[in-house]
Amino acid sequence: QVQLVESGGGLVQAGGSLRLSCAAAGRIVSINTMGWYRQVSGEQRELVAQITSSGRVDYADSVKGRFTISRDNAKKTVYLQMNSLKPEDTAVYYCNAFARTWDKAGSYDYWGQGTQVTVSS
Repeated sequence: QVQLVESGGGLVQAGGSLRLSCAAAGRIVSINTMGWYRQVSGEQRELVAQITSSGRVDYADSVKGRFTISRDNAKKTVYLQMNSLKPEDTAVYYCNAFARTWDKAGSYDYWGQGTQVTVSS
């Protein structure tokens, strides 16, 4: 199994920055994709950004030019640098990893507990 530990959330004012971190731990063989999703109460969870093991990235249109995703494969950690934050970015942010472990066949999605990001106006 994979445990994802998130950090870096908090309260910031509009225009400010935050950097989220997510470290994966467990009997991991490989992590194909790591990403960040966010969810507002009553709404669907949506992809913010994701990055493959080879470095290919995808961003939601709403965050392009403001957010940057990166990963450190040696540390099994993914980061989300969030700049020029807007009140619309307020949500619970969840770390995701699509990973293979030594314990069972195939790859599976794993999720962190979520970290609150609140942007005030």
